[in-house]
Amino acid sequence: MTTLIVGLVLFFGVHSLSIVNEPMRNRLHASMGEIPFKALYSLVSLVGLVLIIWGYGAARMDPTVIYTPPGWLRHLAMLLLVPVFPLLFATYFPGKIRAKLGHPMLVAVKLWALAHLLANGMLHDVLLFGAFLAWAVVDRISMKRRTQRPVPTLPASKANDAIAVVGGLAVYVVMVLWAHQWLFGVAPV
Repeated sequence: MTTLIVGLVLFFGVHSLSIVNEPMRNRLHASMGEIPFKALYSLVSLVGLVLIIWGYGAARMDPTVIYTPPGWLRHLAMLLLVPVFPLLFATYFPGKIRAKLGHPMLVAVKLWALAHLLANGMLHDVLLFGAFLAWAVVDRISMKRRTQRPVPTLPASKANDAIAVVGGLAVYVVMVLWAHQWLFGVAPV
C-alpha cells in the first residue's frame, strides 16, 4: 500500500503545482527553461504513475474491504463511463462539447473515478479513484482563480464533436469488451 501512496503523492504532487502555487510553478518554469521543466515534470509524473500501477497491483493481492457495493451499482458505473472517452477526445478536438464544458478532460476524470468508486469498495480502490476524483474537483475549482495555459489541440471544426463522440464510443466499446480485461485483468461485463 505504501508504494501506491508514494506514487499518488508524486503523481498528484507534480500535477497540483498550479493548483497550490501557480507563481512557484511559473518561477520554476522560467528558471529551468521550458524543455528541462517539462522533462522533469514528465519524469516525476512517470515515476509516480509506475509506482501507482505497481502499488495498486500489489494491493490487489491483499485487499482490505471498506464497503461492498450492491450489484446494481455496476450498471450505473457502466452508464457513467459511456461519456468518458468522448469527453477525453473532445479535449483535443475542439467543438461545442469543449466550449460548453471548458475542460472536458476533468469532467471525464471525475466520471471515471466516481464510476469506479461506485463499483469497487476495496481500500486500494478508494485510495486510487478517490485521489483522482478529489484532484479533478480541486483542479476544476482552482481554474476559476488562475490563468489557463492553452491545451494543444487540433484546429476547431464542426466535425470535431462527431469525431469525439464516434471515436470515444468506439474506444469505450473496445475497452469494455476486450481491453479492460487485457490491461487490468478485470472484465467489466
